Amino acid sequence: MESDLKASEVAVVGEKFCSQAERELTVRKTSIFFYGDGFAAYDHATGDLVFRVDTYARSGSPAFADRQILLMDPSGDPILTLRRKWPSLHQRWEAFLGERQEGQRPLFTVRRSSIFGSDRSGFVVEADSNGYRIEGCFAKRCCRVIYEGCSGGGGGAAVVAEIKRKVDTLSHVMFGRDVFSLCLHPHCDSAFAMGLVVVLDQITGEESEEEEEQVDSPIAEAAC
Repeated sequence: MESDLKASEVAVVGEKFCSQAERELTVRKTSIFFYGDGFAAYDHATGDLVFRVDTYARSGSPAFADRQILLMDPSGDPILTLRRKWPSLHQRWEAFLGERQEGQRPLFTVRRSSIFGSDRSGFVVEADSNGYRIEGCFAKRCCRVIYEGCSGGGGGAAVVAEIKRKVDTLSHVMFGRDVFSLCLHPHCDSAFAMGLVVVLDQITGEESEEEEEQVDSPIAEAAC
């Protein structure tokens, strides 16, 4: 199914964010001290800035409930507004096109698959009639976004994006988790995928801090 996907099928934010070829973005956190401190995403091939998320309050802070996160283009124009839905046991997040207006319907939502056990590591993404799921561990920078097709439609699942640890091509040294790769398969909506990265960072931020205290397993990382 993966080779048959079209931009019109998988575009969530807009077809202008979809490329016919595979594409890699290098994503860098703009602060190494706290999770949720913003991102800059660069085109791996050209080095051009593609997306930015400026510094914002941490999700655990009391003031965060009323804050909104903006995913922006290089000029600072808003592409998506991301905000957590309160209350929500599954840590549901909503994404709105552009700068959110009162009464605007969300473009897509993200939530944990379950609040119990091992299923907490999985996520469900709902975008109109299209369904996606996220498998793997974002805290370890090892997960993938899977397109499951239109609701009620047939066909199998297809991987549209992957988050991986970044390795320097010259020295073959693995970067820390503050710099990682967002690998986009053909026709994947890059703005949608980057929006998912921001949400995953917010939901799993505390888990990421716990992971950093543990010694990385080279075998586990190489398998990603």
